[in-house]
Amino acid sequence: MSGGGWSALERGGLRAAPLLLGSTLTVARAGSAVSVRLTEVEAYEGARDPGSHAYRGRTARNETMFGPAGFIYVYFTYGMHWCLNIVCGTQGASSAVLVRAGEVTAGLDAAVGRRGPRAPAGPKLASGPARLAQSLGIGAGDDGSALLPGPAPASVLDPAADAVVPDGVWLSGIRSRRRPGTLSGPRTGVSGPGGTEDFPWRFWLPDEPSVSTYRAAKPRRRG
Repeated sequence: MSGGGWSALERGGLRAAPLLLGSTLTVARAGSAVSVRLTEVEAYEGARDPGSHAYRGRTARNETMFGPAGFIYVYFTYGMHWCLNIVCGTQGASSAVLVRAGEVTAGLDAAVGRRGPRAPAGPKLASGPARLAQSLGIGAGDDGSALLPGPAPASVLDPAADAVVPDGVWLSGIRSRRRPGTLSGPRTGVSGPGGTEDFPWRFWLPDEPSVSTYRAAKPRRRG
């Protein structure tokens, strides 16, 4: 597979992560499109990162992480949630950025419908990686989908009556430099050394109510 045209992503997840803040990710699935402005992300860097799925090498589960850049890596966690990552780095680098939170900017009704009646209203609708993926309609079968550069076309975001909306994943607005005031810290819920301050690879925008609450990993019980 070829991701082409993603120079910012090809720098690797750690460098690309803060540049993705403020960018817009649009996913069209099953005739509905939802756009999210990204406000919180985390970088994961393969063999040099004990918090990464690829720390111990390539598996059937993490194959997409090994590139090239310009695809999405989707995985199932805790037996109930999907999470979406943007693949970065060069071919074989196993570098990715977990999309943790964002503000829904288009397709609000579709996002609310996917989240269900008990979903939090307002800025917390897509706060946290599982909530965000659910809002976007990400699930089984989306791993390895190619990113399309630029904003989603009007035919996707505002289709004519009875028009067929094509499936797709669009990414636009990646910055060339880190946004002033960008914050960073340890990654949420990562156990072991990868969750310590030695890996301050979680990045978020200040004063954004959609940013999720930081939680350290729970200590494992020894029986």
